[in-house]
Amino acid sequence: MATIPHPPISPGVGARRKGPKSLPTLPLSAFSPPNTGVSDTFPLPPSPSTVHPDRVVDVSVRGSILQWKQQARGPLEGRASAVVVKASESDLEGLESQASQADVTILAVSVPFSLESGTVPSLPSANFPVTLSTSFSDTSDAAVAALQAALRAGHTVDIDVLGSEEEGWEKLEDLLTKATADASSTGLIILTNVLPPPHDLELPIVKLLSHPTYRSYQSHIATLSLFPRVYLSYVPPTWNAPTPPTPLSGQDAAAPSKEKKEWKRRIKMYLGPALEAFGFERILFGSAPSPSSRAPSTAGDWYEIARESFAELGVEQGSVDAVFGGNAQRIYTPSGGSV
Repeated sequence: MATIPHPPISPGVGARRKGPKSLPTLPLSAFSPPNTGVSDTFPLPPSPSTVHPDRVVDVSVRGSILQWKQQARGPLEGRASAVVVKASESDLEGLESQASQADVTILAVSVPFSLESGTVPSLPSANFPVTLSTSFSDTSDAAVAALQAALRAGHTVDIDVLGSEEEGWEKLEDLLTKATADASSTGLIILTNVLPPPHDLELPIVKLLSHPTYRSYQSHIATLSLFPRVYLSYVPPTWNAPTPPTPLSGQDAAAPSKEKKEWKRRIKMYLGPALEAFGFERILFGSAPSPSSRAPSTAGDWYEIARESFAELGVEQGSVDAVFGGNAQRIYTPSGGSV
C-alpha cells in the first residue's frame, strides 16, 4: 500500500512560527502636538465669547434708529452696519436722517398691514425697499387671500406669530399651505416670535425636555422648514422677563449671571432644532421682540446672548456671519452687494 506524503507546510504558517510579526515603527512626531510656533499644546476651538460676525444686519429695529443706536452698546457697537426698520408710513420721513446720524444703512422699511383686510395695500414710495409686516392668530379666507396676493407681488412679509400652542401651530401651517400653493410666487415670509417661541420660565429645564409644548415645537419647526420661502427671525423671546444684561467692558464681567446662563440653556434648546431644520441660510438676527412682548430688551444685551448661544452650538464662522448679517443682505439687497 502506497504511503501518502504529508502536505507541504504553508509558508505563512512557517513564517508565523519563527517569531512574532514585526510591527511598523511610528515616528515620534505622531505622538507630538502640531507645531503652532506659539504653543506646546494642541490648538483649541475659539471660545464662544470671542466669536463675532464680520458685520451685523439687524432685521428687527422698531421705532427710532437713534434710540436703537444708543442700545447697540458693547460688542454690537461698531459691528452693526445695516438695519430693517419696522415703522408706520407716517414715520418714514426722517428715517434717512436718523440712519445718517447713526452711521448705518437702511436695507428696508417694513410697514404694517392687516391680513384680515384680504388685500395688499399700496406701498409708499421711498429711497429704500418697502416691505410688509403683520400679525397672525387665526386662519381665514381673507388672511389667505392677503398673504397670497403679497407673495405673488414679490413682497417680503414679516409675520408676528401669536400663540405657540398645538392649535396655533396647525393654524399657521394651514395658512402657509394655502397661501404658498402658487409655485410662481416670488415673495418671502419671515416668521417672528417663533425662534425662540413664547415660553414659561417657571417650567424647570429638566421638565421642558419632555414637555408636550417642547415636543410640539420640535415637530412643527421641522414642518415649517418644508416651506422653502419661509425664514425665521432670531429675536428676543416673549418670556415675560427682561433680557438679562451684559456688563460693559471694564465693568464687573467676571462671570455671566445665573439668569443669563439659564436663558442661554433654554435658547439653545430651541435654536438647535431650528438650525437643524432650516439650516443657517434661513435664520435672520433681529433685536426687537414681538410687539406682544411687554418685557424690556436692548439691542446690545440681546446680541450678546443670541450670539453666544449660537456660537456655543459649535457652528462655523461662516454660519455666524450668515445668521447675523449675510442672510439679511442677500434677502433685502437685490444686487447682493455689501452694506
